[in-house]
Amino acid sequence: MPDQPQELFAAVDALLAAVDDGTVLPLPAERVRLREAAGLTRAALAQALGVRVPSIEAWEAGRAEPKGERREAYRRLLEGLAQRHPAPVPPSGGPAIPPEPQVQAVEGAATTPPTTPPVQDASDKPTLVERRPVRPTEAMPAVDSRFPNGPLAVLDADGTAYCHGGVLLECPAATIPQLADWALRKSGLGAERLHRHGKDSDPLILLTAQATARFGLPPALEDRRALRLADNHPVVRELARAKWKLTRRGFGPWARIYRPAEGSRRQCVQLAVLPWGALDTRTWGSAGQLPAPELAQIVGDYATRVITPRGSAAVCGLELMTALRPPTRPVKDPATDTWMSGPNAGALTQAIDPAPPEAPDEHPVVTARSPRGHQRTPAEVLDEEAFEWIRDPEQLTDDECTKPFAVGIDVNMAFAAAVNRLTVGLGAPVHVNHPRFDKKTPGSWLVDLSHIDLDTRLPNPFTPHGQRPEGPAWYATPTVSYAAELGHDVTPLEAWLRPESGSYLDGWYTRLRDAYLTTMEHLGVSAGMNEADFLAAMEHHKDADPAQAAVLSAIKATVKGGIGKLRERPQGAGYRHGERWPALERPTWRPDIRAAVIAAARVNMHRKMLKLAATGLFPIAVLSDCAVYLSDGPTPPDFLPRTPEGKPLPGSFRLGVSPGMVKHEGTQSLMWAVKMLDEGHNPARHIKGTGAAADGE
Repeated sequence: MPDQPQELFAAVDALLAAVDDGTVLPLPAERVRLREAAGLTRAALAQALGVRVPSIEAWEAGRAEPKGERREAYRRLLEGLAQRHPAPVPPSGGPAIPPEPQVQAVEGAATTPPTTPPVQDASDKPTLVERRPVRPTEAMPAVDSRFPNGPLAVLDADGTAYCHGGVLLECPAATIPQLADWALRKSGLGAERLHRHGKDSDPLILLTAQATARFGLPPALEDRRALRLADNHPVVRELARAKWKLTRRGFGPWARIYRPAEGSRRQCVQLAVLPWGALDTRTWGSAGQLPAPELAQIVGDYATRVITPRGSAAVCGLELMTALRPPTRPVKDPATDTWMSGPNAGALTQAIDPAPPEAPDEHPVVTARSPRGHQRTPAEVLDEEAFEWIRDPEQLTDDECTKPFAVGIDVNMAFAAAVNRLTVGLGAPVHVNHPRFDKKTPGSWLVDLSHIDLDTRLPNPFTPHGQRPEGPAWYATPTVSYAAELGHDVTPLEAWLRPESGSYLDGWYTRLRDAYLTTMEHLGVSAGMNEADFLAAMEHHKDADPAQAAVLSAIKATVKGGIGKLRERPQGAGYRHGERWPALERPTWRPDIRAAVIAAARVNMHRKMLKLAATGLFPIAVLSDCAVYLSDGPTPPDFLPRTPEGKPLPGSFRLGVSPGMVKHEGTQSLMWAVKMLDEGHNPARHIKGTGAAADGE
């Protein structure tokens, strides 16, 4: 009994802390109201949250509460629904509140008035020129009252700012400092944070060639190496006089202009200078040359589905990781009873050095051990890369040589599919000698897998080149786990392990998957299509809507670039071998996570090829996520195996739009494929006729 008061006080303190943190869920009746107002079923919620329908029923009845990550996800859902469907205000007996004055729209335009943030007075409201109707196929997201005009604007020479959704604003700024001030205080641009402990996206202004000239910027950057304006350029001096600052990368194609925050209010504006190549043609195609209204819709679609761009697709990939899993969260210091910044559970919270085998050759942990020019062996370096393999043409059977076609199949969003539910290390590596292998522990393992004898008509899953390993080598956990899955002995000699782990990239995968599927649906390709309709739709899907095709390209580049950026190498002519480079100071510089993702993608590919091999089908070439098979017909259904019921063979390649499923990459003749093999070329690289597979398509 004497401990009971302390227990009660502790429970009360915990409840008060939950209230302070904003983690208390709405009342059960409000949960039901929000779900029904959105037209969602309990089954839809259960599927999204990964629980059974009775769990949703119990939460809405108040009989039970979600725990852990599901509680956070459910709370996030309810908050989002509350913004879209606020509770009705009961009528009062007080005087009626006069309506807000509506901004006069131009003749013939839609008359929906813009909403301005409540903290602004009338003089701060943006001048709305026109709101154009959105195309019927595009469902607009709910409008945040703080950012009524969307995440970005494309600014043209006459001062017209074209926003996402057809909104036009008048921008009176004549200088870059005035433009920054307008974007922050009067434009109504920005985007809500993706995580409650994260930051709202800052306004993005894209400058056309004409707008670039209007603000006194050169049509091209003279410094092609640094890709930035000189520090003594008049525009840079203008910003300094107005007390604006630039980040370390200076005023380049993606310029970030900021002032110190005012309390909790950030003061940052992102500029993208289009004539300087802000929108890389390898990612966005010719979108940067389109008229401002079309460009605003394209980049706005990407911003609302993925994230407001702040640089290249690779930069956006990393920014999305951080936005969905911020490194810090507010915590209360019990000693001072004040709020302070603390680490956010499940996030990458600080920069850490890799284990020696995980580091690239330039990293100080390697240069301190090895002389420059030393060629590290597989027993010294972790070499987890995608497949690039061709079969020996001497192994082609007589039956295979009677098949007239070589057909390529390509895995949709292969690297994104690989990160789904992938456990990765969150903390620093710990060295262990002769550990017992544990597939649940992320890390790098030195183990000899050369004794494993596999069919040489398949690429060996333990090397990128597909040949049998020659001795002990370093592998990421997914590769070693696959060896154990195949029933082989796994005895590591040593390992660098990360006991602190989690599914860091799950939210990243989910957002990119949803963005990809939404965009594909706009291109006429939807989940649930039968194989014939899917193949027909994929034949011309990029021609159906070139604008959406550009968004699709950017989403794919975000996946590939984001994973690659986890092991960014040193850049610039001023770098000296063995020095640290800026990327090493990021919590998201994690070559071990990149290795685990690529290993998981390669293993997933091999697992499916092994299923086909059990039916007598073997590939003749593999490149990353593309495999080429010989076939009696020119399409994938002509060779992909079926069950006696006519369904796709479980565990093998399946045609469809979802990540992890496959599409038709291309078809060539048998003689073409054999010639490629004889000459040592990879048919998977050229099966489409454009080298698309080499780019991760």
